[in-house]
Parts: sequence; C-alpha cells; structure tokens
Amino acid sequence: MARLLFVHAHPDDESLWTGVALAHHVAAGDEVHVLTCTLGEEGEVIPDDLKHLELPAGEARDPDAADPLAEVRRDELRAAMEAMAVTSSVVFGDEEFRRLSGRESAPAFRDSGMAGTPSAAHPRAFASCDIDAVAADVAAYVDALAPDAVVTYDEQGGYGHPDHIRTHDVTVAAVAASRTQPQLFITLTPRSWAVEDRAWLHAMCSPQFLEETGFLVPSADDPFPPSVADDAEVTHAVVDEQAVTAQIRALRAHRTQVTVADEVYALSNDIAARLSGREGYARYDAEARARVGAAAPGEHAGPGTDGHRAPLVTR
Repeated sequence: MARLLFVHAHPDDESLWTGVALAHHVAAGDEVHVLTCTLGEEGEVIPDDLKHLELPAGEARDPDAADPLAEVRRDELRAAMEAMAVTSSVVFGDEEFRRLSGRESAPAFRDSGMAGTPSAAHPRAFASCDIDAVAADVAAYVDALAPDAVVTYDEQGGYGHPDHIRTHDVTVAAVAASRTQPQLFITLTPRSWAVEDRAWLHAMCSPQFLEETGFLVPSADDPFPPSVADDAEVTHAVVDEQAVTAQIRALRAHRTQVTVADEVYALSNDIAARLSGREGYARYDAEARARVGAAAPGEHAGPGTDGHRAPLVTR
C-alpha cells in the first residue's frame, strides 16, 4: 500500500487537476490524503440560486467581514472527498490540520483572487504569505503523514493563479525541509493529449449539446495553459477510464464552481473541457527546485499508465 498527499489551492482543484489519480489510488487500496490551502472565498458562483454568495468583483475586501462562500465551499469539498472516499482531507490552518501537524499556531489563509484584484491586498491572502513560515507548517504535516509521494502544481500554478503558484512554492519548500523526504511530483499535460482532447470536444460536442449546456468549445488555435508541456517532459502518468465515474461524482459536489455534462465539464467561463481519464505528471527536485526530466531507475510503465510513462508510485 502506498501513501500519497495531494496539495491544492482551493476546493475543487483536487478533483479538477488530480481527480483521476485520487480515484485510481483509492481504488487500488492506497492511502490518499488531500491538503487544501484556502476555502476559495473569491470563487465565481455558477448557480443562480447561490449567486448571492459571490463577492462583488473589483471591490476591496473588509478584513473583518465574513466570507459567505467559504463554508459552502468547505461543505462542497467535504462532500467531494466523501464521494472519492479519500483517507483524509484537511484545510491548512484548520483544527484538524493543527492537530495532525502539531503546529497549533498555523494560521488560516484566504483565497487571493486573480493577480491585480483588490482581494489580493487582503491581510490573509495566501499569495502574500511567508513561504518559509507556511512551508515549515506543511513540512510538519508531511512528516506526521510520511507519504511516499506528494503532488502539487507546476511552477506557474497550472494557469497562473497566484494561489496556485504559492501552493507550488510552499509545497516545494516543505518537501525540501521535511525529514521524510517523499518523492515530489507536479501536474503537467502532454501537448499531444491536449491536442487530442480538443479534437475530441469538437467531434463529440454536438450543436444540440452546446445549446443545451451553454458550453463553448475552444478553437484549435486557442493557446494552451502553461501546464501543457512537451510530451518528453511528462515522465509519469495515471490513466484509468474507470476513475472518471468517481471524478464526476466529486465534481458534481462542487456545484458552485463546476458544471458537468456527461464526460465534459466547464467552470464559470463555460469553456468545455474533457474528462479524459488520464493525467500527466513530472518528478520535481525540491532541493534544486527543478524538474527532474526523467523517470528514476527502476521505474517503468505498468498498469494505470499509458504504457510509456511511469506510475506515481512503484509497487
């Protein structure tokens, strides 16, 4: 049995970015743990009946005011992780995190919003946190958990969100400082997969489907996010079509943030994305703060991969 820790910025990121790996490793009998750094207070709300929870865009945030969306998204995260049947799910700075890590003074942070927005100036904005101090708290949690592998975003946070970038920075520093020294992985998508998924959307999303859902399919010329990398850079993979069923259950729990129709989902921007049952990763050297660029000796493709890349953990 392996033990894996997935570190994410906001509720729903765990199911969007690593949902296949979560479900795959749960089904394999592994311990799967999720650490979420904020409650996603700045999220854009999709359902009309919950729109009142969304904070007004472009306005400064009162540090003393309550965040109406926070507890709703905590509940969504709890429901999603119950649907995934993960071993544990904690939020940085909450009572359970403090208990498990032994860091009684670990503070709670807040969703920073996108770069340049007024919410980034909030005194608890995660993107402004002291990396070393927070990494020390996360390192204590990592050492208490003793995972075989830790997974988080690439250097640009997948798509440039300040909280995702800070999550990467904190996680890398935490693994470097940990006594247990687990393997560290970042999420990447092979460019060939991204091209195939976009072609699949054009082929499978009929005009009727798009009209009914309101989804928009990106054109072949639209740029890919920074997490899409050259195929050779993606050294590890989890491929499991059966995992999509659990991933969909989890995503549907995040109803303020995600709309799911068949094996397609969209966020508040209505841009369609495929639930393909495959995720790419690369090993990351926490000490050097650099991508390793190759599987380790003894690692090889096997069940749960694409036949070319190594799994996250070797049994």
